[in-house]
Amino acid sequence: MATATNQPPAKTAINLKKLSGAPDLLVGGHRSCAGCAAPAILRQALMVSGPDTVVGFATGCMEVSTTIYPYTAWGVPYVHCAFENAAATLSGAEAAYRALKRRGRIPEDKTIRFIAFGGDGGTYDIGFQSLSGAMERGHNLLYVCYDNNAYMNTGIQRSSATPRGAATNTSPFGKLIPGKQQTRKDLTACMIAHNIPYVAQASVSHPVDFMRKVARGLEIDGPAFINILQPCHRGWRCKPEDSIELARLAVATRWWPLYEVDHGRWKINHKPKETVPVAEWLRLQGRFKHLDAGDGAWHQEQVDRAWAALLERERASSGETQGRRGNGGKGK
Repeated sequence: MATATNQPPAKTAINLKKLSGAPDLLVGGHRSCAGCAAPAILRQALMVSGPDTVVGFATGCMEVSTTIYPYTAWGVPYVHCAFENAAATLSGAEAAYRALKRRGRIPEDKTIRFIAFGGDGGTYDIGFQSLSGAMERGHNLLYVCYDNNAYMNTGIQRSSATPRGAATNTSPFGKLIPGKQQTRKDLTACMIAHNIPYVAQASVSHPVDFMRKVARGLEIDGPAFINILQPCHRGWRCKPEDSIELARLAVATRWWPLYEVDHGRWKINHKPKETVPVAEWLRLQGRFKHLDAGDGAWHQEQVDRAWAALLERERASSGETQGRRGNGGKGK
């Protein structure tokens, strides 16, 4: 087990040519929806981690679509966990692995990696206690949350990841309720507050960035967490073929910034050259079709404030002076 230190972050690189020849550890035949980008997240993570990986998976869309008895799409050891305990289950597997190594039951040169997956319902909400405990105890595992902003598997109910104003089946838009009335939880910030070695935010629209972050999360000693945005066309009320584009637009508007905190060092991984108004992202989703100009202005204000704070944290952690001017999203 390990905790965060002031160790400077290493430069993690991935060999795309080598990864392109890696075996497919999530095979075809799974039953995810047409246009769903979540299988790409699983496949890319496993391309990096390789066959010596144990996966723990909370109940959710990707669990039910990849393990319909008696079939499985997984080419690695896989544990289906309840909604609330993926992190706890994998913590036990990781602890058992270390115990077997100490007893000589597993060769010293044998490395097994541990990755837990969960949607936002099983991570932000029901599984938060389990996740927090695993991070606090310092288990050597990577937790990946594929965030589609609601409980999509069980019928598009609101979660704490659902943005304010979004219409879901439990926060509908109508005469009495204007969609979800609460702001979304910043789970990435919650994980940073645990002072673990590595926390990152990624998007399915930027696969190389995501795979590099998976590689970094797996190579460090201690717990790591990646929150990756994955649009659900059914819940977002958009075209199936627009899933990746909506994820890309979320990054371009800075609604979902790509950044990492590596041993306390903040780094923004992508600074859009031109700022795209958040309204452009909102209008392409049916879950926001009822919003007016005032709602759009509120979302823009929240994004601008969060981006400014993120720039300041990056400057402060790199040792730059407080007065140095940031690029405000105009840099590379």
